Amino acid sequence: MNSLNNYKELSITVADIVQEHITKWPVTNIALPTGSTPIGMYRELVGKSNGFEGLEWTYVKTFNLDEYVINPNHEQSYHSYMKKHLHDKIDIMPSQCHFPDRNTKVYEEKMRDMGGIDLCILGLGTNGHIAFNEPGSDFKSRTRVVDLTEQTIVDNSRFFDDVGDVPTQAITMGLGTIMDSKRIILMVSGEHKLNILNVAMNAAQTIDIPASVLQEHDNLEVYYCD
Repeated sequence: MNSLNNYKELSITVADIVQEHITKWPVTNIALPTGSTPIGMYRELVGKSNGFEGLEWTYVKTFNLDEYVINPNHEQSYHSYMKKHLHDKIDIMPSQCHFPDRNTKVYEEKMRDMGGIDLCILGLGTNGHIAFNEPGSDFKSRTRVVDLTEQTIVDNSRFFDDVGDVPTQAITMGLGTIMDSKRIILMVSGEHKLNILNVAMNAAQTIDIPASVLQEHDNLEVYYCD
């Protein structure tokens, strides 16, 4: 695990990894997260993408890890989130920005037919979930519709006017889908997540801690700040 000094350093470090990846492999598929942790990374990437000799997104295809079962135009949908924080601020065509929906088999086929995920950026939930793979998720699971746990609904209620407005279902890449990625970066921010991170990375693997599946990946990097 790489321990960083603060959130700014975490954001810059992961943004630098994405920049280096795209620079080396301009034609690439990247899986991207939402939530509060990656906002700083997106801010850094937008900065790298502007100005003379900016980061070139023309041939990049993005695949979001998940989306609520919600109208894509809703202000709290992950379509809206990605437009706000990244897609509308870089030179990427909307047709190259992919999101899971109820046609989960099609999403899986699209990723496979395009060569698979080259780089996957992940966050970590307080209950050990990655994407919306909640505790109990099969390690070999694929993209699917899931019910959100009460803890995740409460955690995400800060983005909505009321906890009752938070969707109770989402579509998510499965753990097996994520593990097919060629390289995985796990970014974790906040002392309140340090214990679950340590358990996920160092204790016995269990479906009760979905992120513990990452122990099996041979190209995983973990970046943490308080």
